Amino acid sequence: MKFYGIDNKDFRLYQSYLNNRYCRTAISNDSENGNKVSHWAKVRHGVPQGSVLGPPLFLLYINDLPKIINKTSTPIIFADDTSILFAHPKLIDLSKNIHVIFTTLNKWLRANQLSLNFNKTNYVHFTTKRNMTTNLEIGFNNKFINNSSYTKFLGVTIDHTLFWKNHIELLVKKLCTACYILQNAKIYMSASSLKMIYYAFFHLAMSYGIMFCGNSSHSSMIFRLKKRQLELWKDVGTESHVEIYLRN
Repeated sequence: MKFYGIDNKDFRLYQSYLNNRYCRTAISNDSENGNKVSHWAKVRHGVPQGSVLGPPLFLLYINDLPKIINKTSTPIIFADDTSILFAHPKLIDLSKNIHVIFTTLNKWLRANQLSLNFNKTNYVHFTTKRNMTTNLEIGFNNKFINNSSYTKFLGVTIDHTLFWKNHIELLVKKLCTACYILQNAKIYMSASSLKMIYYAFFHLAMSYGIMFCGNSSHSSMIFRLKKRQLELWKDVGTESHVEIYLRN
């Protein structure tokens, strides 16, 4: 903290917040009508779970991570979600760059008393539809991460060919649920209430990421559901032009 300019009273405030904290584990036991509780243990690492100061303190803790891996890669950090992008026209050089950065990353984690969860970490090899993906062995100390055909980033599912099929299939499920809700709610609610439900459940989900997947060949499924919603609004009968009503 002092390295980043947090000193004097501010430093002592954080110090008092983190020092001398204790925790214990409670396990509910219905058969004995009570809980089994462990002994109190002093918290030597980490921050209190669910606290307001937890996320900013964690970001401060990993603030220097991008500087050590940005020579041949592009790190993207959002809260506790870290992604690293690699690009190279030659597969051999790409594999070498990944190996060097992945080794550097794991050494940094170990030096900062952190560890990588290999079961929750994977990589996606982005390529064109005509080119076959190559199974790259990415690991450290005989532990390897798995190859995946898609990944989820900030609520958008990105597949390895950028065809957006996985994202649209998941989106269609959400929109079908929204259609079911609106179909059953129109009997009991006014047009203004239905409009709020439409924007909360259907329009919001459909609009998020549409600039990426809207030109996909699979996007026709989305617009068919949109058309179904317009048909539903015609039954409401409050406006002759449905699109104008939804925009107002």
